[in-house]
Amino acid sequence: MKTYIAQRLGIAVLTLVGMSIVIFVLLRLAPGDIVDVLFSAAGYVNPVEKKAILQELGMDKPVWQQYLDWMGQILRGDLGKSYRYDLPAWQIIRPLIPVTVELAILSTIVAVVLGVPTGVISAVRQDGALDYALRVFSLAGLSMPSFWLGMVIILTLVSWLAWIPPLTYVRPTENFWLHTVQFMLPALAVGYRSSALIMRITRSAMLEVLREDYIRTAWAKGQNERVVVWRHALKNAVLPVVTVIGIEFAFLIGGLVVTETVFNLPGVARFLVEAILWRDYPVVQNLVMFIAIIVILSNLAVDLLYGVLDPRVRYAG
Repeated sequence: MKTYIAQRLGIAVLTLVGMSIVIFVLLRLAPGDIVDVLFSAAGYVNPVEKKAILQELGMDKPVWQQYLDWMGQILRGDLGKSYRYDLPAWQIIRPLIPVTVELAILSTIVAVVLGVPTGVISAVRQDGALDYALRVFSLAGLSMPSFWLGMVIILTLVSWLAWIPPLTYVRPTENFWLHTVQFMLPALAVGYRSSALIMRITRSAMLEVLREDYIRTAWAKGQNERVVVWRHALKNAVLPVVTVIGIEFAFLIGGLVVTETVFNLPGVARFLVEAILWRDYPVVQNLVMFIAIIVILSNLAVDLLYGVLDPRVRYAG
């Protein structure tokens, strides 16, 4: 197990290095930089001042040297300074991370609570009225964008209850109830969409397992339906479901741009778009690297869960 984890972490480090190179190069291949943005907003360009700003930011150096400087800063624990705010990048990024992580966790919980039971029930009642109803329910979730559903939720609350969620971010220490409501609404919108995918995967995996000989043997022995379905069948069908849950969670860390905008949440995804528009390279690079780290750790956690959930899974070394 330890050898396997060490190997995976080694591959993760190489992956992150590759990601850092791709991010760094692509950002500088995009037309314009922070200096161009500033001068275009001012309406004039002074070549002398532009050159001075580029030198101050270190952007007049060759790309490879800028990359090595950035890597050196990261190894020293320095994430650089925001071009836009002239503040340490970590000082800007730090308050964004809890917002996005909390929303992603709540959305994943909603998705699992909705998706897994409905997938199991749909498989057990295959081709019945309940199965068709649940499949329509899941297709609706896959068809409706989560940000659109979020807007519908807000409009419904305004029309029916004459109440609107807080327009600014409310910290849990300020008002825990409002904070919970503020996060549960987007979590329901995003979680419903993710639950639809989890439901389809759960149903497909359950249908395959329910046709196995040991399940038919359990039925023939007169085992209780709850025991057969939830203890035997679901336990052996859970691996692909766990995989999808891990992928969905990793996706939510960086894929909540519009949802965070609709509900006015100061999260990572929303701020990442703003940083890209401003060509704030240090912030963009660190945010994308943070998302990459979450994706890698999520995949590693899913792989390790395989061994816990299925004793047949063995790790080399």
